[in-house]
Amino acid sequence: MTDLFAERYRAIAARDRRFDGQFFTAVRTTGIYCRPSCPARTPRPENVTFFLTSAAAHEAGYRACKRCLPEAAPGTPAWNLRHDLAGRAMRLVADGVVDREGVPGLAARLGYTPRHVHRLLVAELGAGPLALARAQRAQTARALLVGTSLRLADVAFAAGFGSIRQFNDTVQEVFGVVPSTLRASAPRGGAGPDATAEGRAPTEPVRLTLRLPVREPFDAPGVFGFLAARAVTGVETASADDDGTLRYARTVALPHGPAAFEVSATPRAVSGRDARGWDVQVRVELTSLADVATVVARVRRLLDLDADPVAVDTALGTDPALALLVTATPGIRVPGAVDPHELLVRAIVGQQISVAAARTHLGRLAARLGTPYASSFDGLTTVFPSAAAIVDGVPVTAPGTPEASDPDRPLRLPARGVAAVVGATRALAAGDLAVDVGADPDTLRTALLALPGVGAWTAAYVAMRVLGDPDAWPEGDVALVAGAAAAGIAAASAAERRPTQRHRDLAAHAAAWAPWRSYAAMHLWAAPSRLTPTANPTREVLR
Repeated sequence: MTDLFAERYRAIAARDRRFDGQFFTAVRTTGIYCRPSCPARTPRPENVTFFLTSAAAHEAGYRACKRCLPEAAPGTPAWNLRHDLAGRAMRLVADGVVDREGVPGLAARLGYTPRHVHRLLVAELGAGPLALARAQRAQTARALLVGTSLRLADVAFAAGFGSIRQFNDTVQEVFGVVPSTLRASAPRGGAGPDATAEGRAPTEPVRLTLRLPVREPFDAPGVFGFLAARAVTGVETASADDDGTLRYARTVALPHGPAAFEVSATPRAVSGRDARGWDVQVRVELTSLADVATVVARVRRLLDLDADPVAVDTALGTDPALALLVTATPGIRVPGAVDPHELLVRAIVGQQISVAAARTHLGRLAARLGTPYASSFDGLTTVFPSAAAIVDGVPVTAPGTPEASDPDRPLRLPARGVAAVVGATRALAAGDLAVDVGADPDTLRTALLALPGVGAWTAAYVAMRVLGDPDAWPEGDVALVAGAAAAGIAAASAAERRPTQRHRDLAAHAAAWAPWRSYAAMHLWAAPSRLTPTANPTREVLR
């Protein structure tokens, strides 16, 4: 018995929820695969096979357990931790690239031939790209069947199936029942009310409500607070209800048209459940049902719901300098991005200014160049402008000219900052710069640093929020040094050192936090406000 097999077997024997979604347990004698915390009797070791993906279990001939519903588990954090082709491919599959562009499209984004991608994924994960995409469709279909009242035909289309027959066959094969039976066996009163696609006019949006599984502990106040501090007027809103429910809503451009969503986190004590933690759900309004899986995947990345908080907290908590912060904020997350191109623009705009100032500039940019959007969510009126719209609408002017001081220009940054934004968006619009969840971190960093006006801080920040890189370190960030000083980290506390030396010393100290430096950065960014209540967090550098 290998050490890895023994570790996983101990996890299933203990029914440890921390490992749900990180691997799947297939039992030869029953032909069923389960999540690690399945309450069924623990099988004998000789009858067990572990798979990294549900798709691999499907390909091996196993079907999903009806008791523990392994398809409803949070996703694995490994796809962000891994920078190899398999990790990049899994992020793109989750975003729906195979359904939209096929295997050739996936391979082109990864920079390899379709044959090589298939061979490598089978070797690494036990299933090829088509099987992985099929498993993703099955997961979406299950969520829609048990969580909404959509017609079965609409569920099939929303989940990405090409035909009703394909939908029926896949659900039967994966779950062992037909779609109607799966829906009838679901517990009632789960995700709350939702509108259906049935009977709607062609111009009306599709509205759905879905519950999102989350791996606890989950620092909901930290994530929602981070997003609220950076909310761009018209594009985003954030609020908190009297019962403690946290809300964040925004518009987004999806592959089949503009959309909006509102994600909420409610303390379980409020919802009547005894367990500690948060119930997370998302309400979406979509132009097309075909974007359901994509928007859910992007919301999950935005909230970093698939992270392994226990592993992060355990590792960072061993440093006495971080232990107090980890104890005070268990389950911290690194917020992601629903639109990688938008995030790059936001990062460049906010490189050298405060969060509040960046919001002002970005709000003006969105109001002038964004696409109007009529939403049922209060406060959402605009979709953030595309890269092409920014290139066409933001003039690059020389310093000192009348145009540079025009108060009505869309982006009132210094000329160098405007040129950096336009240069980056021109590269995005022309296809010369690829910024998406499947990008190779080293390649992306090199490409970003080659852009005029883009530095190492921006490259690291984009890696954190677009790629979900858990080990990015935005060296040179003054707020990191301030947070480290507030936490008593000696590398940042010596006032007699030059600022550049303090940054270098802190970066050297942070090397011990690998591979979780992105999460350590989140702790340090929040440290002044948490350890010094009188601190003014709006003066932090945009992060």
